[in-house]
Amino acid sequence: MKNTVSTFQKMKEKGEKISMLTAYDYSTARLFDEAGIHSILVGDSLGMVMLGYDTTIPVTVEDMIHHGAAVVRGAKNALVVVDMPFMSYQTSVYDAVVNAGRIMKETEATAVKLEGGKDVCPHIEAIVKASIPVVAHVGLTPQSVNAFGGFKVQGKSKEAAKKLLEDALAVEAAGAFAVVLECVPAKLAKLISEKLRIPTIGIGAGADCDGQVLVYQDMLNMYGDFVPKFVKQFGNAGPVMKEAVQEYVRAVGDGTFPEEQHTFAIDDDIIEKLY
Repeated sequence: MKNTVSTFQKMKEKGEKISMLTAYDYSTARLFDEAGIHSILVGDSLGMVMLGYDTTIPVTVEDMIHHGAAVVRGAKNALVVVDMPFMSYQTSVYDAVVNAGRIMKETEATAVKLEGGKDVCPHIEAIVKASIPVVAHVGLTPQSVNAFGGFKVQGKSKEAAKKLLEDALAVEAAGAFAVVLECVPAKLAKLISEKLRIPTIGIGAGADCDGQVLVYQDMLNMYGDFVPKFVKQFGNAGPVMKEAVQEYVRAVGDGTFPEEQHTFAIDDDIIEKLY
């Protein structure tokens, strides 16, 4: 059954946990959808895990549309959320609505996601008024990594915790139907989740959020040697894939692939006439 904005809210009210993973292409989205994932995030993390950038900053609206449309074609039941990349909404409320509209029209996704708290509430309000569902994102916001001075846990001091709570309440009031809490102390994330009517989706924010999201390459041990503290590896796909490729290289090199069962036949007399 197709997951919708209403599905998220009902799951929050019933105490049912929401599962979300990133995906960036058709085949991966289709696999995750068939596995029963509730939601797929086409994250601007694709800049790092798919395009090889050091941060998410260089990602463009066109990048998000290209990958988002592919994911939507593969996801029949999962709710698909597409990130709005850096500088696609910060410049003005007008730009935010225009770019959100482009993403929705050209990907056919269910919702967009943008980073920030009180500062982006006018943008959220305008996008929602344009009938576009919005997921907010507070705490560690990767597009602000340069301002933060790196990837750091947010909300650890009294002042920072108060601001984070206020930001979460503000984006809810602005019309967001869910909010991602990234790299937030677990007890603070629990408090925020209790105070909000809308679902919270945690990444590095503890088990008391209403749902969880992970970058699938992290979850499957496919991306780099560094494993963030908040990541649990549920599979070991990276080494399995590397071993399979190495075996393929060996088989091609020594001539054991392709074998007869992998080839197509033709009558010998046809070949003889060609000599």
